[in-house]
Amino acid sequence: MSTPLILGALWVVASAIVAMLPMRRQMVPGIALLIAAPVLLVWIGYAHGWLWLAIGLFAFVSMFRNPLRYFLRRALGRPAPLPKELEK
Repeated sequence: MSTPLILGALWVVASAIVAMLPMRRQMVPGIALLIAAPVLLVWIGYAHGWLWLAIGLFAFVSMFRNPLRYFLRRALGRPAPLPKELEK
């Protein structure tokens, strides 16, 4: 197995572990994973082709749909309420 696929698999495991954390503890590692994902996806796409890039992109969007929805709403100027666990 190639290096980008091994790192991609480790990224998936790390994402699953972060998802099991309480919401308040997910922020820092979740943002790090969110930033690392495009780099890994481009690397996988470069090494293995667009089909694997598309599969990885689908998995990424599926796993991070709520944070991506939040950032999209903020970028479009729409209200983006935080989850109740993060409200103080």
